[in-house]
Amino acid sequence: MKKKNDKDLRHTLGILVENQPGVLSRVAGLFSGRGFNIESLTVAETADPNISRITLVTIGDERIVEQIVKQLNKLINVIKVIDFTSTDFVNREMALIKVKADAETRAEVLRISDIFRGKVVDVSPHSYTIEVTGNEDKIGAIMNLLKQIGIIEVVRTGKAAISRGKK
Repeated sequence: MKKKNDKDLRHTLGILVENQPGVLSRVAGLFSGRGFNIESLTVAETADPNISRITLVTIGDERIVEQIVKQLNKLINVIKVIDFTSTDFVNREMALIKVKADAETRAEVLRISDIFRGKVVDVSPHSYTIEVTGNEDKIGAIMNLLKQIGIIEVVRTGKAAISRGKK
């Protein structure tokens, strides 16, 4: 496995692909075959049901990621690859956070959720499940506050990204 060094950057890649079986496996195979970790991966159809968008986050130096982008572009079902790292883009992820909520902590959980514009999507006698969207820093900040109360479980979608402006 490749080690991170000072030159390694987090790269967010947007990959438009044909919506066909096996495409995701081939894309992921390029990374695993070279010993690179995929930190985050989201996939969904675009406005065109024949095309899917993969948003993938990995860490590596410019030279290595440039090589991966070139190899991704050679795959048959890949339409376009964008490295958002050096561009202006918007990114968000969603997290579902199940947190302990007893009589003493319910108000505090609701207050924290409200501050982060989260939404309580499930209530049980001993827990609340909060939905929150935002960038990685926002998700991390709410999780740090909720850890003090008691996080039971967390599910995160991974990053979705889109370039700003007319692209």
